[in-house]
Amino acid sequence: MKGRALRALAVAAPLAAAAAASFAPPSAAAPTLEQYRYFRALSLDLKGRLPTREELAELESPGFDLDAWIERHLDGPGYAERLTRIYMDVLRLELGPAGLFTPSATTLRRVQVLGPEGKPLYVYYRVNQRRLNPVIDGEFCFSDAESGLGVAAYAPIKGTPARISQRLLDERTTLVRPYWLYRDYLSVVPTQRYGDGWKDPDSAYVPLPQLLVEPDGKTPTVEVRVCKEEAQTAEVGHIYASDIPPPPKGAPLPPGRARPPVREDRYAKAHRGEPISCRSALAPVMSVDCGCGIGLEHCLPADSAGRDPRSFVLPANTPLGIEDPIGSAPHTISGWNKFWWSQEAIHTMNHVFAADRDFREILTGRSTFINGPLAQFYRSSAPAACCSLHPSYGMREDEAPLFLPGAVPPVVAPHDVSTWTFIPDRGPRAAGILTTPVFLTKYSSRRARAAALYSAFLCKSFTAEHAELPPSEEPDLMVRPGCASCHATLEPLAAYFTRVEETTWTYLPAERFPIENPVCKLNAEGKTGQSCQRFYDPVFSSRERGVLRGAYASADHAERGPAGAAADLTRMPEFASCAVERVTESFLGRPLREEDEALLGALRERFVSRGYRMRPLVEAIVRSPAYARASNVRPALERGGAAKGGAVRGEAERGRAAKGGAGKLGGATRGEGAR
Repeated sequence: MKGRALRALAVAAPLAAAAAASFAPPSAAAPTLEQYRYFRALSLDLKGRLPTREELAELESPGFDLDAWIERHLDGPGYAERLTRIYMDVLRLELGPAGLFTPSATTLRRVQVLGPEGKPLYVYYRVNQRRLNPVIDGEFCFSDAESGLGVAAYAPIKGTPARISQRLLDERTTLVRPYWLYRDYLSVVPTQRYGDGWKDPDSAYVPLPQLLVEPDGKTPTVEVRVCKEEAQTAEVGHIYASDIPPPPKGAPLPPGRARPPVREDRYAKAHRGEPISCRSALAPVMSVDCGCGIGLEHCLPADSAGRDPRSFVLPANTPLGIEDPIGSAPHTISGWNKFWWSQEAIHTMNHVFAADRDFREILTGRSTFINGPLAQFYRSSAPAACCSLHPSYGMREDEAPLFLPGAVPPVVAPHDVSTWTFIPDRGPRAAGILTTPVFLTKYSSRRARAAALYSAFLCKSFTAEHAELPPSEEPDLMVRPGCASCHATLEPLAAYFTRVEETTWTYLPAERFPIENPVCKLNAEGKTGQSCQRFYDPVFSSRERGVLRGAYASADHAERGPAGAAADLTRMPEFASCAVERVTESFLGRPLREEDEALLGALRERFVSRGYRMRPLVEAIVRSPAYARASNVRPALERGGAAKGGAVRGEAERGRAAKGGAGKLGGATRGEGAR
């Protein structure tokens, strides 16, 4: 291997000089067509756009220094965005409409009711909110009989509005000047209203127009009416249990209720009066003294009572970034959250590339960037994803978050959209993009997360060729015939995500969820309790103990978590090779071929020796003859050559895979999907 690397260096050492000599324009002559094409490619790759007439004139001027031009633009935003896009595309970290994230604890839905004078007005509320009044406990703060409306969770509102008396309106609701209307919402009497007094509104912060006016569609909204429980400002509440027994089966419902009363949780009965964080998902359903905070800053407003109501306006397409979008459209609360999750990943990658930091920080770094919506998410909505069955294990709030809410500076307001704040340390469990909500949502299962890393950062895939699947009752996929070739590698990788709950980002601490738990052992029938099934896998459990889901493949990986995955992946030799291949392929605009081996060897040596930094790598790529030639080959010929070269390379890789086996980290093939 050492000799091969030296030969590669010997072959590739003069590449940059050769490219400079061939393509630098002579001082006394006009640039050739090839030189124009080369400059056009450089401009697209390093600046993100075609060269202007002024820039072409600079190229044509005597004494134009191409080396200085390249160095100058390797330090620009276009270069960083180019590399960021490579990995955003590889990881597909932009979430579509599939999947909802609209936590009931942080979503203020609204209902249009009829006020005392017969005028319609909006009232904001939360689904499943506990209330002291048994008639409306767990429901909208006006009963069906009082409002004339049937308000059921996530269902269309039915009925004919009835006037609500002023006494009842004052008793059940309160008026609030919320953050989405007032920049100075933390003041005792806010005055800087959106569109009137808010002198410098963020151009990217646009509440849905329906949130800014009264039901008549014309009168500006000055303050919003909110159910009193939801308007409370405490950070810590107390667990509540009403002690009202459920009606006997077949008995009529209590007077005033259209639905059965809230079923009392056994945990709430056993722990009544104990403190509970008002930021947890359990707060609305287990307390009567937890609300959305000052100015309702911990909740997102909605324009309806639907399952995923609309909230804010966002760019519809952003080819040049959110500062220069093409069109805009109303977004739901899910869409609002998911958009900013992707932006966090973009800003984090851009920081690594723009500052020319160690590329391994993409996986290992504990820093990130947040803006106002992300600060609101990490303070409020992220903790509200936990906890449902967790109290059975003594965990009623997110005890070990991947992003510590305390790391969010208190000065970042929800409407500070365009200002991005650097967070140097998210917490001890943070690991680059692996612990960001966009990655954990895009790849919602342990295996999906492991496969994404394997493909994106090792350039390998889990494609088994000529595999036979004979009937088998073997539950361990690492040894099951026909499955072992892939799962012998996949399962240990997936085990790193054992403690990050699937479909969300809740971390399961070892004190609450030991890998082997005697509480979740199998009974005489080979089964376990419902709360155990969620977290412990009956297939790998026994009569003595239950085994935490995903941990069977590697208890060590389960305890080390995503940070362990990042550390181990970045130490593998394939990590550097894959990074070089991905970036080189992208800049050349074609698949790699056998004749690129010498170039790749030299580039890998340069990348590693320079501390895994991308700028020296890209500089060497754009100064290579291979890059210059890629700008001057006609597309039809290039496609034909790429197909032929790709076939040769593919056959060679298939031969290596057949010899080494896909079950080993060094032997899996690099499939087309990995590109």
